[in-house]
Amino acid sequence: MNNIAQIIGTSIVQAFLELKANKLRTFLSLLGITIGIFCIIAVKTVVDSLKNNIQKEMASLGSNVLYIGRWPWMDEGGEYKWWEYMRRPSMGPTEVKTILAQVPDAAIATLCLNTRRMNVKHDDLEVQNITGYAVMPDFEKIQSIDINLGRYLSISDLEGGSNAVVLGSEACKGLFPGSLNPLGKTISFHGKKFNVVGVLKKAGENMAGFDFDNSVIFSYYMASSFVNVKSLNYDPLLAVKSANGKDVDDVKYEVEGVLRRIRKVRPGQGNNFAINQLSQVSSRIESIFVSINIGGFFIGFFSLIVGAFGIANIMFVTVKERTKIIGLKKAIGARKASIMWEFLLEAIVLCLVGGAIGIIIVLLLSYLLTYAFDFEVSLSFFNFFLGIMVSVVVGVLSGIIPAWTASRLDPVVAIRSN
Repeated sequence: MNNIAQIIGTSIVQAFLELKANKLRTFLSLLGITIGIFCIIAVKTVVDSLKNNIQKEMASLGSNVLYIGRWPWMDEGGEYKWWEYMRRPSMGPTEVKTILAQVPDAAIATLCLNTRRMNVKHDDLEVQNITGYAVMPDFEKIQSIDINLGRYLSISDLEGGSNAVVLGSEACKGLFPGSLNPLGKTISFHGKKFNVVGVLKKAGENMAGFDFDNSVIFSYYMASSFVNVKSLNYDPLLAVKSANGKDVDDVKYEVEGVLRRIRKVRPGQGNNFAINQLSQVSSRIESIFVSINIGGFFIGFFSLIVGAFGIANIMFVTVKERTKIIGLKKAIGARKASIMWEFLLEAIVLCLVGGAIGIIIVLLLSYLLTYAFDFEVSLSFFNFFLGIMVSVVVGVLSGIIPAWTASRLDPVVAIRSN
C-alpha cells in the first residue's frame, strides 16, 4: 500500500516538474486537452441548462394548455402552406362559449387578440412597438401574470369592455419614467383613451410567444369596438386548459370535434384551424439539442485526439530524458509494473490538469451567463465527473505506449545510454 502511494506521489511530483521545466511544450500539448474537455462539457452544460429552463417554463405555463388559431407552430406533415393558413377564419367568443359548454374536461377556455406594433402615448411621451393583448376572462389563469403595482383587470372590466388597462414593466418605464406613479393615469392608443389600473412585474418573453414586458393588456370587447377582430390582419388565439387529472390529448380530440362541428368542416376535409401545444416546441428543440450535442462531441473528440498525441509526445520525450534513471531503478530491483505505473500516472495527471483548466473555464462562463445575461447555467456533478473521466481515459490512452516502452527497457542498455 505504501509502495502504491509512493508511486502515485512521485508521478504527481514528476508531472508538475515536467509542467515547470517545459512550459511552452507542455502548454501547447495541454491546449488540445483543454479545448476538447471545454467543448464537450460546455456544450453539455449549456444544453442541459436550456432543457432545465424550458422544463421550468413549461411547468409555469402549463403543459396541459392548447393554443388554437390560424397558424400551426410546426408544419402539419409536409409543406408549410402559409397561403392557406392566412385565409382561415378567426377564433372568437362563439368558439370559447361552445367549448366551455360542450367539452366537460376543459377547465378554462379564453381568447387573446394580439395587436402588435402599437404606439402608446402619455402626455408628451410615446413608446413604440408595444404589443396589445386584448383578452377575455380567465386569461390570467392560463398565462403567468404577476402584478407589481395596482391590480389586474376585473371580470366587469373584461366583460363590460371598459377602458381599463394593465401596463407591462418596460412600457411603464417608457411612459412613466422615474418614480412617477402610473396608477389612475391616462394613456392612449388606436385613438382611444385608457385608464391604467395595474403594472406587471418584469418577466421576459415566454415559450408561447407572449412578451408581457412590452405590452398593454385590456378587454377583448373593447378591442372589438375599434379594430376588425375578424380581419386577416389579426389572429385571435384561443387557449384551452384541461381540467386537473384529464389527459390533454383527450381534451384536444374533443375540442377538435367541437370546432369542426361549429365551423361546419365536412368529413374528410382538413381543419381550418391549428391546435398547438408547448410539447411540440419542446420535441423540436430536443432534436436540435441532439444535433448540438453531437457537434460538440465531434469538435471535442478531434481536439482530444490532438491533445492525446501531444501528451504522448511529452511522455516519449520524458522517457528518453529519464532513460538512465529508469535503468538505475530497474538495476536496484524496481519492477516493470512500477515503472509503467509511474509514467502512466504522470500522463493521467497531465491530462487532468488540462481537463481541470477546461472545466474551470466552463464554470467561469456559466457564472457570467447566469449573472450578467440572466440565463441560468449550472455545471452539474455529472458533467463535472464526465470531464474528469474523459481526462483520465485520454491520459491512459496517450500514456500507455510510452509507459510500456519505459517498463521494457533493458537496465544495462538504459544505464549506458547517452
